[in-house]
Amino acid sequence: MPTDDRDTVRTPRGGPVRHGRQRRRRLVLPSIGGALAMALVLTGGYAAWSYEQLDSSLTKVHVARSAPDGPAGRDAAADADGAAQNILLIGDDHRPSDATPQELAELSTQLDDGATNTDTMIVLHIPAGGGSATMISFPRDSWVPIPGHGTFKLNSAFSDGAADGGGDAGGMKLLIQTIENTSGLTIDHFVRVSLLGFYQLVKALGPIDVCLNQAAHDTNSGVDLPAGRSTLDASQALSFVRQRDGLPRGDLDREVRQQYFLSQEAREALSARTLLDPVKVADLLHGVGDAVQVDDTLSIPSLIATFSHIDLSAIRSTTIPTSGTPTIDGYSTVAVDSAAMPAFIQSIVGPPAAYSSASAADPSTVHVSVLNGSGAQGGATAASSALTAKGFVVGAPGDTATTSTTVVEYPAGSEAQAKAVAAVVPGATAVVSTTVSGVTLVLGTDGHTVSAPPAATAGASSAPAATPSTADHAAAPAPRKPVGTAYGTKGTCIN
Repeated sequence: MPTDDRDTVRTPRGGPVRHGRQRRRRLVLPSIGGALAMALVLTGGYAAWSYEQLDSSLTKVHVARSAPDGPAGRDAAADADGAAQNILLIGDDHRPSDATPQELAELSTQLDDGATNTDTMIVLHIPAGGGSATMISFPRDSWVPIPGHGTFKLNSAFSDGAADGGGDAGGMKLLIQTIENTSGLTIDHFVRVSLLGFYQLVKALGPIDVCLNQAAHDTNSGVDLPAGRSTLDASQALSFVRQRDGLPRGDLDREVRQQYFLSQEAREALSARTLLDPVKVADLLHGVGDAVQVDDTLSIPSLIATFSHIDLSAIRSTTIPTSGTPTIDGYSTVAVDSAAMPAFIQSIVGPPAAYSSASAADPSTVHVSVLNGSGAQGGATAASSALTAKGFVVGAPGDTATTSTTVVEYPAGSEAQAKAVAAVVPGATAVVSTTVSGVTLVLGTDGHTVSAPPAATAGASSAPAATPSTADHAAAPAPRKPVGTAYGTKGTCIN
């Protein structure tokens, strides 16, 4: 069996070929769709005429949508973030049809036909009304269900959809559906950029400064950088963002490289020297065309209006929760922590309005079950006993798959009951779920569990203790902390 997909081709029973690529020629892109977004901002700020130029340069793809539920037919009620925008940024090494031999030679890819496997997938989450935006990376090796194609690596979803006869539109539809099913987010728009598009856009923006805490040398990606600051041209940038060998966490650390690069590029794109340089603006427009695809519902003016309320240089970066890198059927994969996903997404988009406005129910009216996903023996039994002592009606404890995050799952309509349970489990996140019929406390490896009653002290007052409904619910919830890391500050260094 193969040990990786670098030099192999997998042909599923009754399904399309999944292409690997030779290790020495594979060029993995950062989500330069993010850089395109920055380009949209600066061109819009430069002159109104550039809107029309940019629109005519972009390759627009129509992806059939099941109106009015969203791009992949998701129920609108399941949209985790309502009016917020989620833009899927995709990087792959497909070759645009108009790429010249000279252009391919600059990339050292003229001997390789490329592939449609999407090696970079990042969702740019933009809160409704502006605010702090977040880049959410989805590792290419994430082992996830692909509708109609079984379970395989996330980066094969696009090629599966395209091979089914749908072309680029079919590939994008299946990739969007897979990411929506994995994350619970609804994708509003997409930007897909080829290898050539990445190179042209970075070349137009000019050299970019990066900083490493330690030297990096990798013959497979071609990166050769000292510790400290370095100034990269477009070719060196390709090497920088595709390195994974030699990094402690492999693909996961490569995600950090991509996030860091985009954050630094955003700062450059928004600088006065770029905004006021008509040559750079023209070069950026020239760098799109067939090398960049967007959905045909993306409105350049409205997108620019949205970006005008965001500090793009302060975008925070994070990666979906994972639980290891197992080898499955001979393939190196990234295990997605699906149980932790709802709490992770909620930490970015915020809780549903129905939960925020609910008042915690009285414990005596709340039925709750406990599942142990912490791996610690007896965890569910101990938490069940503690909940019973606090006045809750508790079902039989059970076990579930190990997960990193402690959550209180509840069906829609049980917000008050879930809030009561969350109030006595410090650190737990309450998340709405379609897979539970009642409130369920799922214990994770983070160690959060039901709070213990305060210990009695000598000489303490003999006054009766407050009931759970007053003592446990009195504390106001702590404000949400920003998720992820902001890499856009000048001089920031990474490993």
